Amino acid sequence: MPAALGLGGCDVWQSTAAPVTFGNSRHGAQLIARSGCGTCHEIPGISGADGHVGPPLDHMAERTMIAGFLPNTPDNMRAWIKDPQAIVPGNAMPNMELKDDEAKDIAAYLYTLR
Repeated sequence: MPAALGLGGCDVWQSTAAPVTFGNSRHGAQLIARSGCGTCHEIPGISGADGHVGPPLDHMAERTMIAGFLPNTPDNMRAWIKDPQAIVPGNAMPNMELKDDEAKDIAAYLYTLR
């Protein structure tokens, strides 16, 4: 698959944006609700997740980029969720002090959003 990345442009990212994350999406939804992600984001399937500080997270599995510049891959998604300040210092998304498995589970839920 890596050889095809240079050939298909954005279409390749569209088709590969949501490979298996090996996370638990059901637990990810619980973590999203408990962590208060909906205070800043609109998140389908999460009760009360109707914030307008950050972008809505609908269709995350189909998006090509995270935070406007990071290719939407499971590894990048986990890294962004776990420590967004390490990737873009000073951005509005706080470090939620998540464990690796928690970030993986949240990513798994976000990849269910098509």
